[in-house]
Amino acid sequence: MDNISAKNLINGVWSGAQDGASAASRNPANQEVIGSFPASGRADAQAAIAAAAAAFELPNWAQNPRLRQLVMLRWADRMEQRAEFLAQLLTRENGKVIAQSRGEIMGAVSEIRYYAGLTRYIPGHVFEVEPGVFSTMLKEPAGVAGIIVPWNAPVVLLIRSLTPALCAGCTTVVKPAPQTALITYEVLRDLHDAQGLPPGVLNLVSETGHAVAQEMVSSPDVAVLSFTGSNATGARIMADAAPTMKKLSLELGGKSCCLVFPDADIATAAPAIAQAAVIISGQQCTAARRVLVHGSRYDEMKAALTKAFTNMRVGPGAAEGMQMGPLIDVPALKHIQERVQLALDTCDEVILAGGRPEGDLKSGNFMTPTLVAHRDTSAFFCQEEIFGPFVVLERFEDEKEAVARTNHTEYGLSASVWTQDGSRALRVARALRNGTVWINDHNKLFAEAETGGYRKSGLGRLHGYDALVDFMEIKHIYQNAGMV
Repeated sequence: MDNISAKNLINGVWSGAQDGASAASRNPANQEVIGSFPASGRADAQAAIAAAAAAFELPNWAQNPRLRQLVMLRWADRMEQRAEFLAQLLTRENGKVIAQSRGEIMGAVSEIRYYAGLTRYIPGHVFEVEPGVFSTMLKEPAGVAGIIVPWNAPVVLLIRSLTPALCAGCTTVVKPAPQTALITYEVLRDLHDAQGLPPGVLNLVSETGHAVAQEMVSSPDVAVLSFTGSNATGARIMADAAPTMKKLSLELGGKSCCLVFPDADIATAAPAIAQAAVIISGQQCTAARRVLVHGSRYDEMKAALTKAFTNMRVGPGAAEGMQMGPLIDVPALKHIQERVQLALDTCDEVILAGGRPEGDLKSGNFMTPTLVAHRDTSAFFCQEEIFGPFVVLERFEDEKEAVARTNHTEYGLSASVWTQDGSRALRVARALRNGTVWINDHNKLFAEAETGGYRKSGLGRLHGYDALVDFMEIKHIYQNAGMV
């Protein structure tokens, strides 16, 4: 695969940054340079926002659901035709194992088609409030949508914000993570090349710093800001966006718990939970972080998880059969190493101490899984989202304790319940303060099913029909038509 020279897209034209600056993208498995992208600044962001605002004023996009549907269907077809190329590029740039990259690309294609299907069904309603007096409720696109994309699942997390925005009739400005600017460029090149897309509806501006994102957050011409990332960054976005009163869609951190009850099938649950913990090398907000096990099965689960993590196949994501690739970059690796080491120094028990592998993997950002046991849920490593392959094992004695321990967190994104008792599964799931709860599984996400978090895990929902809410306004039109 040749090196890629990504560009910005502003008002239908591909270009570099206005000042000519660019930056390199590297493969986290070996530090190889695989391409370059524009290191844009505030002026580039302002030009993109202006283009999107001008395009929104034209009726040929915002008021033309049939065109929006056709463009998205053509986009999905183009991505499907290039699925293997996109998956290979995603693995080269992000490091995740190739099976996960292939799944991400096809999941994104499926989601594009899902929202293409919804585009022609965004109904309002009319009711007669009194004789001859009518109230008409219209759902309209909110305006320009700014989308800030993370690096951990850059295709599907782009798609889950961009497609409901396009479905609703918004115009858009996309800012990718610098670690994954190339794959974002290639995916959006397929959309730009789809027949019928008007100039200015889609704009892409890459950067290495924060000036572009800050302009998107603070600009009064951006009506909606959709962000996926850390809780700390989400809080700053809320503060900086407050003067403009723009709509915010924020999916933030998580500290997902897996509750394992006495009747669970440990032989099935342990490897599934282990795999859920190391998805994208533990760099996913819904990854399994804490495993709570009933006392009667604790030792069995401890041994099974230890075996699953010890046997985990860690290596370059492009190699078939790998279960975990490298962390995204050197700063992330160093940060996770520091937090894990502090946890190892303060936990009740070190079950499995992960670390940096030697040999052929030494030049990459690799780190093997760590498993510790701890009782006090107030410990920093039970509360903090450590964005890597790190898991805490905990013991509980009854349902009430399991729920209380799980809910002792500032997050509320996701959890899973492992039991053969259907009533218990529903009872416990209902008691957990999480936006998503899986039964006997983990990390199952679909275009049709809304996802999002309680408390500090974010605002709004993405995926599903309700994702459109964040990109629309509801207009009430009153008319006294009188009586015949």
